[in-house]
Amino acid sequence: MSRSRASASTTKAPATSPASDARVIKKYPNRRLYDTSSSSYITLAQVRELVMAHEAFVVRDAKSGEDLTRSILLQIILEEEAGGAPMFTEAVLAHIIRFYGHALQGFMGTYLEKNIQAFIEIQAKLAEQSTGLSPESWAQFMSMQSPMMQGMMGNYLEQSKTMFLQMQEQMTRQTEQMLGAFGIKR
Repeated sequence: MSRSRASASTTKAPATSPASDARVIKKYPNRRLYDTSSSSYITLAQVRELVMAHEAFVVRDAKSGEDLTRSILLQIILEEEAGGAPMFTEAVLAHIIRFYGHALQGFMGTYLEKNIQAFIEIQAKLAEQSTGLSPESWAQFMSMQSPMMQGMMGNYLEQSKTMFLQMQEQMTRQTEQMLGAFGIKR
């Protein structure tokens, strides 16, 4: 990836644009992070805690004001992956890398985001259904999870398949438009 492309990607607004009242964290050249809300320096682990608490924040370069939020989030993921129980296999990481610069790059981000959102919704439903259970009820609840999980995972897989088919249709339309621009009909 070229240097200009790398720096351009860090200037984009995050996918979930933080609100104007979002906590501002300034990143200094010495790699220190300064939380303007608490008027103190914080660590990357404390930024991770903000993420875990669903707190809106934005990380800005102290000198230029450039948005570095994505860069910091990627740094947190890197530390988590190196920390002992990685979420991604080497094969998955290699596949993700191969999508950069590929025609499907834009679609893959949306596809992954929608799949993660669907998974979070399934997790929330399970948590909602299991609140306030006694140990006996919990055991019964867990024994019933297999059919329920199959149903929810079936819905998840159906949503995933639908998103993939939509992505495929959009690629086909874009290809036909591009070929049409050159006077080539399919």
